[in-house]
Amino acid sequence: MKLLSTAYSGSIHFSNRIFMAPLTRSRTDNPELAPTKFHVEYYRQRASAGLIISEGTNVSPIATGYVDVPGLWSKAQVEGWQKVTEAVHEEGGRIFTQLWHVGRISHPDFHGGELPLAPSAINPNRPIRTKRSGRTQTVTPKAMSLDDIQTTINDFKRAGANAMEAGFDGVEIHSSNGYLFHQFFSASSNVRDDHYGGSVENRARLLFEVIDALSEVMPVERIGARLNPMMHDAGGIEVNENTAPTFDYIIQRLNDYDLAYLHLTRPYKNLDMPGFIDDVIGYYRERYKGFLLANGYYQPEEAERELQSGRADAIVFGRPFISNPDLPDRIKNGWPLAEPDPKTFYTAGVEGYTDYPNYSE
Repeated sequence: MKLLSTAYSGSIHFSNRIFMAPLTRSRTDNPELAPTKFHVEYYRQRASAGLIISEGTNVSPIATGYVDVPGLWSKAQVEGWQKVTEAVHEEGGRIFTQLWHVGRISHPDFHGGELPLAPSAINPNRPIRTKRSGRTQTVTPKAMSLDDIQTTINDFKRAGANAMEAGFDGVEIHSSNGYLFHQFFSASSNVRDDHYGGSVENRARLLFEVIDALSEVMPVERIGARLNPMMHDAGGIEVNENTAPTFDYIIQRLNDYDLAYLHLTRPYKNLDMPGFIDDVIGYYRERYKGFLLANGYYQPEEAERELQSGRADAIVFGRPFISNPDLPDRIKNGWPLAEPDPKTFYTAGVEGYTDYPNYSE
């Protein structure tokens, strides 16, 4: 079974090709937004994954847009993540952290009343939850100045250096799902008239500047990137005839870097609309020359076929890892998969977090 075979990306060894997706769990209920002992146990339990990609981890306070999500800008956060990486490594696992900036998918409640940052002052008009206001709506963000952009690049670089200090095996740039980088990519959310807007090259510029900055504090083979080209419900991120050419350019340029991987998410449904690509994995497998991760509601049988066909090098599982901490063993032995409880995805405490058991015959 190829899912269970070992793999290398550069010098990084993966014990299998069953990777754990970044999963926001909102369990960082402390003023420091630092990982806790529950994070340590949660990731330790899932260390048999070929690679764990951590939950989205904010690179700075202004990057935040979700309740109780950890960060990687402070000493307390680095120390908390050190305990996590040590636990995973003790079990023989590998773990990257996903570096995150939500951009306009945020609210002033997270920023002491200040507006969130975005490429342009365009409200995504989507629901959001804060501790102060409960369920509310996004606002029109502040268009980033050139100083704001440079500060953001520096924030990613600092978070990358902190990730190395914390013992992570690498980092993934969260450049998808309607967040900051995706907002820069799309002409529907980026109407700038400087060298970060307009042409495809300009709209993609921030991603490559961040990769270059990160490569100053870690080997480039320790950097991965996540893209979701056909995400069509990301709060104002439109899919149209310009979408594929934009991502064609981005992915072709990523071939110039010896990245750890490109992490692609396929659409969860196919739409009959101009510019929509149904088979994202197949389309970009022909265009990306490096180690390719495929994500998007895979079941083990389909995942195995994807690997056998050569369309992907590893498969990223999300929800199955929530409720099956021993997922590789279950796949290996044909054991049934437990279903997760969506009501506990974003709640506090251990329920639905560290209390899912391994399979017992």
